[in-house]
Amino acid sequence: MTVCAACGAENREGARFCDTCGAALHETPTVREQRKTVSVLFCDVTGSTALGERLDPESLRRVLARYFEIASAAVERHGGTVEKFIGDAVMAVFGVPVVHEDDALRAVRAAAEIREALETLNAELERDFGTTLSIRFGVTTGEVVTGTEERLATGDAVNVAARLEQAAEPGDILLGEETVRLFARRRRRRGGRAAHAQGQARRGAGVPPRVGRHRMAAAAPRRRDRRS
Repeated sequence: MTVCAACGAENREGARFCDTCGAALHETPTVREQRKTVSVLFCDVTGSTALGERLDPESLRRVLARYFEIASAAVERHGGTVEKFIGDAVMAVFGVPVVHEDDALRAVRAAAEIREALETLNAELERDFGTTLSIRFGVTTGEVVTGTEERLATGDAVNVAARLEQAAEPGDILLGEETVRLFARRRRRRGGRAAHAQGQARRGAGVPPRVGRHRMAAAAPRRRDRRS
């Protein structure tokens, strides 16, 4: 069934003009799904239940709004896209719609920037609300499906990033194996000065057997971008 954009009336399939107002009907273009390799960042506030018990709803909303603002700005500054907010968690994707040759590094740098900005934010929250936030991070690189009607990336990489975040300690940035590999390769290209990711074995919590615990990520120069 085709809906007329002019009057909103429903029309039979295949109709070229609206039966109600006579306006030309245009079929809605089908969104084509694509498989892409992207880097996914999950960050979440730990102890949010206790936080909600200490603050009234309005204060809690204002605290989380500041956190979301900082996280969104960091993601966008490094070329990523905030896909959605899930409670007090942020999911961001690097590689949709614009692909960068260093999306994995960009995702880690965004996480590191959020973690660094948290120090200033916590000083403000302590002053204004008498509380602070602890955040943990998970970053992984893998294949997802994009271009669905919901315009969200879906795939195992999203699930892995969420599991990494859940397995992280407060303040930690856990990297998936492929992200560690790309991260290390970018580091070697830059002479080892830009970043460091220490690989380590971890088991349980549905986390892949090898991840990296991020220690430091310095700013890297802009790279060539290409539209996917």
